[in-house]
Amino acid sequence: MGWFFAGGMASLMLVGVPVAFALSVLAAIGLYLFNGGALGLSQIPIIAYKALDDFTMSALPMYVLMSQILLFSGVGKELYEMASRWLRHLPGGLALATLVCCGIFAAISGSSVATAVTIGMVAIPEMTSRGYEKKAVLGLLAAGGTLGILIPPSVPMIIYGSVTGESVGKLFIAGVLPGILLLLIFMVYASWKMRHIKEAAATWSERWEGTRKAIWGLMMPVLIIGGIYSGLFTPTEAAAVGVVFSALVAGIVYKSLSWSNIKSILLSTVATNAMILFIIVGAMLFGFILTSLQIPQAMTELATSLPVSKWVVFILINILLLVLGCFLETVSILVITLPILYPIIMALGFDPIWFAIIMVVNMELALITPPVGLNLFVLKGVDPSSPISAIVRGAAPYAVIMILFMVLLSVFPWLTLGFIENVQ
Repeated sequence: MGWFFAGGMASLMLVGVPVAFALSVLAAIGLYLFNGGALGLSQIPIIAYKALDDFTMSALPMYVLMSQILLFSGVGKELYEMASRWLRHLPGGLALATLVCCGIFAAISGSSVATAVTIGMVAIPEMTSRGYEKKAVLGLLAAGGTLGILIPPSVPMIIYGSVTGESVGKLFIAGVLPGILLLLIFMVYASWKMRHIKEAAATWSERWEGTRKAIWGLMMPVLIIGGIYSGLFTPTEAAAVGVVFSALVAGIVYKSLSWSNIKSILLSTVATNAMILFIIVGAMLFGFILTSLQIPQAMTELATSLPVSKWVVFILINILLLVLGCFLETVSILVITLPILYPIIMALGFDPIWFAIIMVVNMELALITPPVGLNLFVLKGVDPSSPISAIVRGAAPYAVIMILFMVLLSVFPWLTLGFIENVQ
């Protein structure tokens, strides 16, 4: 029966049916055939309502709104200027500045696309005008943008928590150290790769002036992550605080919120949220029919009964996620696979918070692996003159780094679990 649904899903997507509707159509067919005909179809509105009637899920549209506000705010430009003044005298200094900006903006927006676009619009002309190879710049930005879903706040982590029932607060804190560590590894590689380019150091007064202008952007990750870790507010409340703070910064400090911008922000937020929520509803319907047919239970029993180490199963799961990442975007992969993978991970004795971070790094890979790597196409939109193939070649070394990084997290799980004990 599982092959029927897998084949149906593949067939619908090959003819161009959006993921959300492919999931919903297959779920409706399953409910009609296996859950009592028309009576089974009456479950659809009940399941859909239950999928969205979740307090944790309410954080998702607010983080999307916050990322859209920041996209128009001018925060990215100030952060880039500050990082440039502090780092440009080092080997590959502007590359380091770009990655630092990606890391900071990731900790503000929670969106890989927003990170890649915001920093890319500033960094591409700056770096190419100073002798950096275009391919290397685009690859750097594609990889740096992926940090948006690893360094909290993170939309995929919210979805993981909502689907599995795990604490979003713990997921956020678990992503901090791996996010910073991956950023540092990217920086080491970029500095070595672009070591032939250096610039004159900025004066201390220039550095402090740049920091003063960027201070509002720097305060946001401290406010959100610090508030969650200290217990001052929950991740959902942190989203609301972030929206209010980003709107005040954009409107009062940077004066970048015109009426036309507000309209664009709201329309983009609604479109993005509608896409995500449609996929979630479709996945919940699909997950319901799979569960009623006991497919996750059968898969779990199969995985735990195989005469191999649990690490072999873990490697196979990661290979599956890597392959799916070549064809699907992040939200779709999460909501399709979690109903099956989460019980398997639990049955094998792996920590679900640790696995969440491994899965998010896999989702980062999905953002830069062709043919459907979202960050590749986003940067193509920012710089239309560059072919996708050049962006792929530039991002390839960072994809290898991510794979090796997952090995590191597997060997040293305390990198994800060391700071979550006191988080709700």
